[in-house]
Amino acid sequence: QVQLVESGGGLVQAGGSLRLSCVASGRTSSIYAMGWFRQAPGKEREFAASINWRGGTTYYADSVKGRFTFSRDNAKNTVYLQMNSLKPEDTAVYYCNADYSGTRTWGQGTQVTVSS
Repeated sequence: QVQLVESGGGLVQAGGSLRLSCVASGRTSSIYAMGWFRQAPGKEREFAASINWRGGTTYYADSVKGRFTFSRDNAKNTVYLQMNSLKPEDTAVYYCNADYSGTRTWGQGTQVTVSS
């Protein structure tokens, strides 16, 4: 089993920045990819960014490309989502996920609210 705990959400004005963190514990050696999804009120959960754990290749949704940066600290089993130039439409609950052994697990989510 892999467990994930997110942190770093909050309220920020448009144009501001936040950094989300996601700490993985448990069978972390089995993880082959991690990602961030987000879900705005009344909308479906959507992909934001991901990272291939072995090669470190990152992928971004068009809506966040150039503004968000996905990074990791292997020693701390932690991934980060640096979010810059935030827009009101970035308001959502952000969820971290980990893929391992054919399973996807999710964190509890962290709220990001961007005011105009």
